[in-house]
Amino acid sequence: MTNKMNEDQNTDNQNTEQSENVVNLDEAGTDAPQTAEDQIAALQAELLDTRDRTMRALADAENTRKRALKDRDDAGKYAVANFARDMIAFGDNFARALAAMPEDAPPAVAEGLSAMDKELLSTFERHGIRKIEPLDEIFDANFHEVMFEAPMPGKPAGTIIQVIEAGYVLNDRLLRAAKVGIAKAEEPSAPPAGDHTVDIQG
Repeated sequence: MTNKMNEDQNTDNQNTEQSENVVNLDEAGTDAPQTAEDQIAALQAELLDTRDRTMRALADAENTRKRALKDRDDAGKYAVANFARDMIAFGDNFARALAAMPEDAPPAVAEGLSAMDKELLSTFERHGIRKIEPLDEIFDANFHEVMFEAPMPGKPAGTIIQVIEAGYVLNDRLLRAAKVGIAKAEEPSAPPAGDHTVDIQG
C-alpha cells in the first residue's frame, strides 16, 4: 500500500515538473522573434543604427581635420601680428619725421626718405599688411573708429570726411582701426517764427 502511494506521488511530481517546463518554454519564447520577418527587421534596425553612428563619427573626424587645417593656416598668416604692430608704430613715426622735414633740406635727403617710406609700405603689402585710408567711404565699425562728427553739406550721414590716423589689416584681420571723422546727419530746420497753422475745420 505504501509503495503504491509513493509511486502515485512520484508520478504527480513528474507531471508537475513537465507542466512547469511547458510554461517556462512558453514564457521564454515570448521575447524572442517569432518569425524570420521579425529577425530581418531587427537586423535592419541594428544596421541603420550602426550606420548612423559611423556617419556621425566620420563627420566629427572631418570637422576636426578642417579645424586643425584652419588653425595651422591662421598660425602661418597671423604669427607676425605683434611684429607687424610694432612696425606700424615705426612707420607712423617715420611718416611724421618725413612730414616735419624742413623745406630747405637737401633734395637728395628728401628723395631718399620718400623712397624709404615707399619701400616700407611695399614690404607691408608683400607680407599681407594693408593700409586703410577710407576717405569718402561709409563708416564701418569693424575697421574704423569715430573721433568726431561734423555737419557736412552734400555728404550722407556716416560718410568719412577726414582720416586722422590710417588703419591697417593683416590678411583681412584688423591690426589697428583707422581713426576718422564722419559726416553728421543734418538736423531738420525749425519752422520760421510766427508761422502757425490754423485749424479751420469744424
